[in-house]
Amino acid sequence: MIGQIAAAALALVAPAATPGVTATQITLGATIPISGPAAAYGSVGRGADAYFKYVNSKGGVFGRKIDYKYLDDEFDVAKTITLTRQLVEQDQVLAIFNSVGTEHALAIRSYLNDRKVPQLFIGSGVSKLETEHRKYPWSMGYLPSFAGEGAVYGRYIAAHQPKARIAVLYENSDFGKDMLNGLRRGLGRKAKIVGTQAYEIADADVASQLAELKSTGADTLMLFATPKFAIFGYVGAFRLGWHPHVYVTSVSISPDIMKIARVATSRKQVEGSVSIAFVKDPTAKQWAKDRTVRLYKSIMQRFLPSAKSDDVFNYYGMAVAYTTVDTLRKAGRNPTRAGVLKAATHLDELNPFLLPGVRIQTSPSDYYPMDKVKLARYRGDHWQFFGNLVRARD
Repeated sequence: MIGQIAAAALALVAPAATPGVTATQITLGATIPISGPAAAYGSVGRGADAYFKYVNSKGGVFGRKIDYKYLDDEFDVAKTITLTRQLVEQDQVLAIFNSVGTEHALAIRSYLNDRKVPQLFIGSGVSKLETEHRKYPWSMGYLPSFAGEGAVYGRYIAAHQPKARIAVLYENSDFGKDMLNGLRRGLGRKAKIVGTQAYEIADADVASQLAELKSTGADTLMLFATPKFAIFGYVGAFRLGWHPHVYVTSVSISPDIMKIARVATSRKQVEGSVSIAFVKDPTAKQWAKDRTVRLYKSIMQRFLPSAKSDDVFNYYGMAVAYTTVDTLRKAGRNPTRAGVLKAATHLDELNPFLLPGVRIQTSPSDYYPMDKVKLARYRGDHWQFFGNLVRARD
């Protein structure tokens, strides 16, 4: 009887076990569109998982191996909600890391914040993750600000193409609207937006939108779209005999995506396209001898041999995984959800997967992990960086 009382008393004072953490393992979760209209982003999950396996082969994080459960939500918000609940309530993950999709992230953040589950390094740069971080402190993006990216293009056009007539194809979502609003701010009183057309993620094509945009007489086309629809944008313009100067959002510029657009149209159609980037291009000669790019290729060969190294979404996934591992290490030998959040909001990281000069920096009042990018122009079959690092903040 005395033993039972003592055991009960000990149970009352002993700290509760942290979900997702055992003596030998840390379990993380994510929802990734492995299939569906944004299946190109499936490599984000696969690349991150490959990097975690590499870290595990080196002993893990303080002796714990990372188990990364990424589930296919097919880029369907309803499935994102259901699968996130599964990860938290059934799989008991420590945190949600590296999930993909803006509307998807916004749809689950109340649920995760109510339960104090970290929702970190989301594949989004939507402004709400920054401007509403006091209300939702457990949720943080990873990409540079979408509005800031739009502003970068606007400032560049204002300086170099002040008489441009601009047409915009954009996703009808917070992502697309942020990009468009940023473009308008960056342009100021220079150049002119002569037409905008939105598309829905469920649309079968954007042919009618491209026809409307061509009819405006625009000489510049902004593709604020995910990969499938960016390709549709190039193809739609090509079929209309329209060859505008193209700016394409950074979420759609993996060399394999650009190759599809080039093969489906012509080299002329994609040549000279402008975007921004913040990671090294592992397919370019410039980085052939770079230590991190060589590590990326060796990880791919060892842990993801069936994948293509020119699918740079794999590389991006590793970049996010690097920051994730850094965060887990900073959370200490006995990580808790609160400790992980504290670590994530006090980062000052030189991530070797990123371009030189791009740092990961956060604070409890700054929820944009990176705000420096470089402009890039598509030449031949690679992106070539030009100019200095520029600020990408809304």
